[in-house]
Amino acid sequence: MTIQSTYLRPHFYYGLSVLVVLFLLGHFWFLFFITGLVAVAVFFSLVVIDIMILYRRGGRILEGNRQLPPRFSNGDKNNVSVELMNFLPVRIRCEVIDELPPQFQIRNFYRKGWLSPGETWSFNYSLRPVERGEYHFGNLNVYISTRQGFLSRRIKAAAPVMVKVYPSFVQMRKFEIMAISDRLSEVGIKKVRKYGHQMEFDQIREYIKGDDIRTINWKATARRAQLMVNQYQDEKSQQVFSLIDMGRTMKMPFNGTSLLDYAINTSLVLANIAMLKHDKAGLITFNEKVRCMLPARREPHHLQTIMEMLYNQQTGFLEHNLEALYAVVRHKIPQRSLLVLYTNFESLKSAHREMPFLRRLASNHLLMVVFFENTEIEKLIHNQASDVEDIYRQTIAEKFMFDKKLIVKELERNGIHAILSKPGKLTVATINKYLEFKARGLI
Repeated sequence: MTIQSTYLRPHFYYGLSVLVVLFLLGHFWFLFFITGLVAVAVFFSLVVIDIMILYRRGGRILEGNRQLPPRFSNGDKNNVSVELMNFLPVRIRCEVIDELPPQFQIRNFYRKGWLSPGETWSFNYSLRPVERGEYHFGNLNVYISTRQGFLSRRIKAAAPVMVKVYPSFVQMRKFEIMAISDRLSEVGIKKVRKYGHQMEFDQIREYIKGDDIRTINWKATARRAQLMVNQYQDEKSQQVFSLIDMGRTMKMPFNGTSLLDYAINTSLVLANIAMLKHDKAGLITFNEKVRCMLPARREPHHLQTIMEMLYNQQTGFLEHNLEALYAVVRHKIPQRSLLVLYTNFESLKSAHREMPFLRRLASNHLLMVVFFENTEIEKLIHNQASDVEDIYRQTIAEKFMFDKKLIVKELERNGIHAILSKPGKLTVATINKYLEFKARGLI
């Protein structure tokens, strides 16, 4: 008997394998299709939930406010506070973008945090302006989203607002407090012994820490059962005028702040100290012509008037005109006064050109010229020279520094008091000189 065997060719197995694979893939594709439909349905459901939560009608969603000081102090840190409150029933993520004034050049302001239902989130940040004038804040934008994070909604939590930047009243108040409590020596103000007797009785007041114990009024102390002191004032109030040059030489910056701003900040402190010392404070600003003039007064609101006058003064691109300044001083200030002229000389030649007008001012008044050291040139002098070009630059820089000292000598030779100061030390140097004049009875 013959036994026959069946032989299956390899193509049969290949075909069978393909059929099995196609059968399985068909089932998997069906599963994939069902899974995809479920995922899409879940996704759109979550998006709809986000829409219903973030864009619900009726009721509050998020409230916030940006609290700004009524005015900013130039050159100082000013605090800004932001407060947000969540009224949604879910926890939300908040991304805060504040539209800051373009003067700050801050384009990456960003804060983020999480808020639970009914929770309040507060944070602070500080801004340091280096220019006076009007600063415009834009919207306070808050982007809110839920845990899913599929959608984000922008809410304008605070509207645009304008803030005025005034001369440094923070520095003014610091010096005022120290002057009242007799602690000016802590910031470098020297105590100058007074010559002669030029004080008269003013009033009896309560003792303040730092008062001279020799002025204690023992009879009044016994009657009031607390320390009382006699307060004295100068026999005659003098006029102190700040003459502020707003020409192009005052545009030079130092630590981001112009020389004009240093002069304005110092003049504000000087006016306050002068009124505390029972003198009258006045103001003149000028460039190619006289821009404004405030007569010397000592009323309580006069300092605010000076600040309002100074906060928006700007430098020009032309040279200052001392002849125009002299004409105004001659006609508007008949009484002998202390004139503090804030300006800047970069060369001995320019100082010689202005000397005739300075001598005329000094002939009728006590004139003090305040100008600035060039700190950038001073840094150049102290750098180590590496080649002939560096040596040449340092030689030129030393000549400029030497010319500044020659200007001081030339002013003093013509009977004009002078202060050559670094911008950062200008206030202390000016107040020291003023107190020296008071002690010597020159004004």
